[in-house]
Amino acid sequence: MRIYLLATPHLFTRALVLLLLVLAAPAWSADKSPINIEADRMVSLEQKNSVLFSGNVLATQADVKIRSNEMTVYYSQAAKGKGQGQEVKKLLCVGNVEITRGDWLGTGNKMDYLAPERKVILSGNAKAWQGKNQVSGETIVYYIDEGRSEVVPSKASATSGKKGGRVKATIIPK
Repeated sequence: MRIYLLATPHLFTRALVLLLLVLAAPAWSADKSPINIEADRMVSLEQKNSVLFSGNVLATQADVKIRSNEMTVYYSQAAKGKGQGQEVKKLLCVGNVEITRGDWLGTGNKMDYLAPERKVILSGNAKAWQGKNQVSGETIVYYIDEGRSEVVPSKASATSGKKGGRVKATIIPK
């Protein structure tokens, strides 16, 4: 699925529409419900093709919620002659990231949504819960179109002498 932002005369409107389209992109929510976003601040960086939301960021649509300290949307300019608009390339959330949907919860220090690959990456002490079941590792990668995920442990560090981590799972039988 390709996501496009129609050009509008007002930068603020364009930035909000861009974020709304990005949040609607993940397979978690094919829903047409309204998307609500709250943050302490928004800055559009047209030279860098990005929009930054910062301070207690909360984005919601139906039962999907994304919380973080910062949320940045990256987009590419449309090629000349290809119509007006931008294509979303990436969504980046940094700091106290929390994604919820129903009884599913994912947390980490950072989240990347890569639109072309349709992949979500939670990293930095990543954890996910489904009900009481839990998995954790340094990174959790979710491949949206394939409906599969991968949990990756932390790597060993020769300089600090730190051993590599392990993936952990807790499964509660019914």
